Amino acid sequence: MADRTAVALERPAKPTKGSKKTTGNGEQRERVFDAFRRWGYYEATLDPLGVFVPLKHPDLEEFSGPDAEAARRIYCGTIGAEFMHMPEPERRRWIASRLEGAQEQVDQAKILERLVRADLFEQVLQARYLGTKRFSLEGVTSLIPLLDAILDTAGENGGLDCIMAMSHRGRLNVMVHAACKPPHEVVSGFEDVDPRSVLGAGDVKYHVGATGTYTTTSGKSLNMHLVSNPSHLEAVDPVAMGRARAKQTRRGADGPIVNRSRETLNTVWPIVMHGDAAFAGQGIWAETLNLADLKAYTVGGTVHIVVNNLIGFTTQPIQEHSSRFASDIAKRQSVPVFHVNAEDPDAVVRVGKLAAEYRATFGSDVVVDIIGYRRHGHSEVDDPTITQPLLYEKIRNHAPLWKIYSEQTGIDAARIVEAVKKEYEEEQVKAGQLTKIPHLRKLPDYWSPYVHGKYKPEYEVDTGLTREFLADLTAGLVRVPEGFHVHPKIAKLLEQRNEMGNGKRAVDYGFAEALAFGSLVLEGSPVRLTGQDSQRGTFNQRHSVLIDTENEHNYLTLSHLSRQQAFCEIHNSSLSEAACVGFEYGFSRDYPESLVMWEAQFGDFANGAQVIIDQFLSATEDKWNLPSGLVLLLPHGYEGQGPEHSSARIERYMQLAAEDNLQICQPSTAAQYFHMLRRQARRAWRKPLIVFTPKSMLRHPEASSNIEEFTRPRFLPLIPDDEVQNASRILIASGKVGHELRAERRRRSDATTAIFFLDQLYPLPRTEITEALAQHPKAREMVWVQEEPANMGALFYVLPRLERLAQARGIQVRSVKRSASASPATGSSKAHELEQKTLLALAFTTAGSSAN
Repeated sequence: MADRTAVALERPAKPTKGSKKTTGNGEQRERVFDAFRRWGYYEATLDPLGVFVPLKHPDLEEFSGPDAEAARRIYCGTIGAEFMHMPEPERRRWIASRLEGAQEQVDQAKILERLVRADLFEQVLQARYLGTKRFSLEGVTSLIPLLDAILDTAGENGGLDCIMAMSHRGRLNVMVHAACKPPHEVVSGFEDVDPRSVLGAGDVKYHVGATGTYTTTSGKSLNMHLVSNPSHLEAVDPVAMGRARAKQTRRGADGPIVNRSRETLNTVWPIVMHGDAAFAGQGIWAETLNLADLKAYTVGGTVHIVVNNLIGFTTQPIQEHSSRFASDIAKRQSVPVFHVNAEDPDAVVRVGKLAAEYRATFGSDVVVDIIGYRRHGHSEVDDPTITQPLLYEKIRNHAPLWKIYSEQTGIDAARIVEAVKKEYEEEQVKAGQLTKIPHLRKLPDYWSPYVHGKYKPEYEVDTGLTREFLADLTAGLVRVPEGFHVHPKIAKLLEQRNEMGNGKRAVDYGFAEALAFGSLVLEGSPVRLTGQDSQRGTFNQRHSVLIDTENEHNYLTLSHLSRQQAFCEIHNSSLSEAACVGFEYGFSRDYPESLVMWEAQFGDFANGAQVIIDQFLSATEDKWNLPSGLVLLLPHGYEGQGPEHSSARIERYMQLAAEDNLQICQPSTAAQYFHMLRRQARRAWRKPLIVFTPKSMLRHPEASSNIEEFTRPRFLPLIPDDEVQNASRILIASGKVGHELRAERRRRSDATTAIFFLDQLYPLPRTEITEALAQHPKAREMVWVQEEPANMGALFYVLPRLERLAQARGIQVRSVKRSASASPATGSSKAHELEQKTLLALAFTTAGSSAN
């Protein structure tokens, strides 16, 4: 079933026959063992069904005798270890010493009981709910004792929390045996009680998360968190990693400092379970793996388990991955991989302990590839004999693992089987008696001050600051350490920012953001921003991290405002969207009191994270009742930069908006941006915030703000027009085009047209729009103006709602926009200028039209 392509590997030259004769016994043994350490895993017996056969390696053919036999027993048995690709000699020696040293005895009675429990749980479900999907673990039930070994070792190494992530296969089994949920609560998903309580919401039973408490063999307790996951198999990987980082940060935070010592990192253990096909094929997993050792993302290592059925749906390994093993992608980094035959439970448990000890010792990722089979089809309603008839003939005649293990160990399983079967049948009866769907997970206590659900006006808070506070904060933001060599251009920028904070110069977006961040950390709200070139800013606007011109040392002024402040992290991210957004979503899930942001280099780059945005950010509360306050900063604006650098795809987020699941804003001024960011952190209502940030307007005088605007109480969802009174025509726009409309109005000396800025697109501020319209009783026409083509932007969402609001006042609503287009924008800067001029002219001269 695996790729049988001949192995072509770079290897050291073989010594000559003469050198063999003169080599001492110790040297000869080491040469033999070195070869088996490198290539022995190719010849390991890893498939319980014998289909994935050992592959002879040419570098091992020459070896025979006692040393070779000893090495073969260790490296070519039911464990195949890949670790010689790692460049760190101390790690290689550590692994070799543990594999080659005396092996600890395992508790075979406990292993047998766990295998019985895992298998009978599936069989009881199969008997009671025949023909219902459950994505059985049968064929790899030794995953349960594997998890036991890892969790026991985590507890012995200071573990307090465990973040587990996995797709649907075996999820219900893991809920019961690792997340430690009562079986009747898990089984209740099959009963589908009280369907009216989840009309239009909720999720299938094998996607939801769970929390519980796992007790180790030595009596230690681990808080278990099984992360909810959609059918996009590996999408949960960065989410779990971000949640682990947040929990570690929570344990290590001390004012502006976060302790990330090995001891702190070992308090939280991420364990991610993958399918073999997804591990090899899903790009988001590769992106997530790359984050492992980056300062902004490291969690001190993740234990990865490939639950390897040697099949993906109906697809065989030779059709799924080009290399021999599904796990080979992990070897691009310094990550050991331990393959183990799922039907040698003793070896499985030893590998689990070894992997966990490795993670605790070196703070590194580690992969366990547990190879078994899949007893049923992709789901229990599939017939796998259609696509793999020979394989499933073998499986049909293959005994369950607990029976095989009982015979191998000589431990009678009859009483265990009888007791466990009775227990699960009783639990199934309990499930049938439930009248309400039980909650399988509980939000941590740090969520108690926060709310989600529908918006209520009473959630609003004041976000303005006094002039005195702003001046003091400015002094801290422009202060640099003595002896720090600032770039001359940055020194000039700091001078300008000092003037901004003291009311001598209009405040631009870059400094408005710094004022928001600085005020929040001084008030005790942590700030975390990651993104593509976010320390400097794509458009040279942020410069949050100063660089010493003589030694390139970094200095983040926002971390040095006060000894009592909260922490601030601003990092350049990996050039990834899906993994990085998923990570920050996960972080926001376990740090609700912080302002957590991800920034795209250009707004449409978020396309690469669409699965995270669709499956987690927009739908997580509706599906799983799990809130998040993540902020996406997406640069947007039509400025002649071509199709990929113009639109952040506003239409996609507007399409996702429903049931107050998101906030979607495009702040038109620096002060609005400041108030919006502070509102997001200070308000108890936790919702994801999508922000379309400016590009050319970042330093534009029209969008800059007087310092007094930072003292006003709140963010304004709609900015009415104070320049024109009792207008006959109203233009309403969002973002840069609103400023261009005002400039066009001045050019025309138009005194009859009012221009509103819609800074909050969703939830639509109906009350504010209605009040603004009332200020212009003579108005008979309202025009929605957008830069985007007719099939893009907010048009489809905003226009019908404006029509309903305007209808009562007898106002006709029209729109001006570019013509519908397959591409967001033209690639010609001159064509763009012509289009923009036409669009602005039509807004003032035509009773509703399109710009071509």
